[in-house]
Amino acid sequence: MIALWAVFGYLLGSIPFGLVIARALGLGDLRKIGSGNIGATNVLRTGNKPAALATLLLDSGKGAIAVLVARHLGGETAAMLAGGAAFLGHCFPAWLGFKGGKGVATFLGTLIALHWPLGLIACATWLLTAAVSRISSLSALLAAALSPVFAWGLGRPDLIAVSLFMAVLIFVRHRPNIARLRDGTEPRIGKKG
Repeated sequence: MIALWAVFGYLLGSIPFGLVIARALGLGDLRKIGSGNIGATNVLRTGNKPAALATLLLDSGKGAIAVLVARHLGGETAAMLAGGAAFLGHCFPAWLGFKGGKGVATFLGTLIALHWPLGLIACATWLLTAAVSRISSLSALLAAALSPVFAWGLGRPDLIAVSLFMAVLIFVRHRPNIARLRDGTEPRIGKKG
């Protein structure tokens, strides 16, 4: 059953909503726009805010749904596994040659479903950093890096491992962004690709 929850989470997480929405609305192939990422930030670079919002909600929703369904039917361990697998599926979807998104929305949705105070604190960290810096990647990196610390501080040591797993992958997926942050060339939120 544990393996089935992992497969369920991965398959749900690997649905590339940003790519589907952009194509459906005639915005082009996201992989050839801006950063080439299939997530909400790159959809925003097309100038279509409703499409970016829809991508954000759907990408976060797939992590949350994976957690909630698995928890209801399989318990807390199944929920953590399905959430982590959904995140993995978003970052490395088999049908896109394992070249997916950077996982930030799915990460936040997964955390909210696992433990809503942890998820909301991570969201608040992202929002505050974005408001100050106007840089999505910096906001994501800070929220991800602090999530295991927040889990510990909230008395949920059981969530440290899954938070750390997602944080490490967010850093891996953001390697080009980290290089641009060091060079001062990282684009700001809302800049068209």
